[in-house]
Amino acid sequence: MNEITYVLSQIIQYAVLALGIYFFVVSVFGWIKFREPKGKDVKPQKRFALIASAHNEEAVIAQLVDSLAQIDYPKALYDIYIIADNCTDNTAQIAKEHGANVFIRFNNVQKGKGYALEWCFDKLFAGEKQYDAFCIFDADNLVHKNFLLEMNKQFCKGYKAVQGYIDSKNPFDSWISLSYSIGFWMSNRLYQLPRYHLGISCGLSGTGFGVSTDLIKELGWGATCLTEDLEFTAKLVMNNEKVAFAYDAIIYDEKPLTLAQSWKQRKRWMQGFADCTKRFFIPLMKKAVKERNVKAFDIALYMVQPLRILLFGIVTLIGYLSIVAEPGTFFTMSNFVPTYIFTVIMLAQTLYGPLVMIAERKANWKVLLGFFVYPIYNLTWVPITIQGIIDMDKKEWSHTLHTRQIDISEVDTEKVQ
Repeated sequence: MNEITYVLSQIIQYAVLALGIYFFVVSVFGWIKFREPKGKDVKPQKRFALIASAHNEEAVIAQLVDSLAQIDYPKALYDIYIIADNCTDNTAQIAKEHGANVFIRFNNVQKGKGYALEWCFDKLFAGEKQYDAFCIFDADNLVHKNFLLEMNKQFCKGYKAVQGYIDSKNPFDSWISLSYSIGFWMSNRLYQLPRYHLGISCGLSGTGFGVSTDLIKELGWGATCLTEDLEFTAKLVMNNEKVAFAYDAIIYDEKPLTLAQSWKQRKRWMQGFADCTKRFFIPLMKKAVKERNVKAFDIALYMVQPLRILLFGIVTLIGYLSIVAEPGTFFTMSNFVPTYIFTVIMLAQTLYGPLVMIAERKANWKVLLGFFVYPIYNLTWVPITIQGIIDMDKKEWSHTLHTRQIDISEVDTEKVQ
């Protein structure tokens, strides 16, 4: 039994290590910044519908609509739509008072953002005004004034799906909101940007993205699971499309304040992740092998992240338990991977992460101190992932309460000159 356990542990360890090496090698290309024209240098051409699905968001909806109304783009080329989805508060009234077009939706069966968006798309397709692209936001967002100029630039290049830069509007409210912010800042630089440079597909992140209306008409939306962004990304890649990245199209997202709020949200993400992995991993890998499709291969590997997190946690625990059981074995080969790799990764995040923050113009003493609690935040992913995998077939949408009332003028806009 010990020999079997050892062999299985070694297989798992090196599989996790191989995935880690792959993602690290790809991330290196995030340090390359190719020169591109700014959005302001490209003539505004595309017509946009800016859409946000809101469920009981009266505390923050006004700030979103106001920031959208202040975007530096011809007003005749974009309209704001708020879906008041199963609301029992004043979300619809407040959004309308601030100048948005409001669609009121009640459906107690098809709940969630994915269903609301599909319903809205159908209404807009049937309307008099026609748009080149839909841009999707969350109700708690604030949107940088250059957002549509950057989106217009990417759509004029021929891209059909574009993800913007997810920033944070409340990074220093708590250690949880700071950990979230660090995670997204690192993802922008080490996941999205390198894939854009390499010409493979970036990932949709749930908010701050645009999709051409022609593409939705052609493929349909159909993304209604708990992580509709990952579901639609997989659908695009399966149909030989990809997601581009607009580094200067910035969205400020509200991060949870407490571990309890964060746990609930991330469990929902892991449920959706596990569900998408179950449905798309094998088809994506088949496509990758049959067609030598790098985009499909990359997204397929990204989809096994929940399993990677779980396995990494297991082998790390095994490694440390073996050290406790047999003191002095820390330097043996059998414990090398689960213990040293964990230690190295934790140190790397503490040392490598601040370099990313400097590159992203986010470095200050609060952010640097955040890297001492960021590993704890990462460790919580292990039990959250276990819960998500167990509950992957549960589709009940859990709403995250948003209360942080911040005006767009209050957030840092230094990154875009």
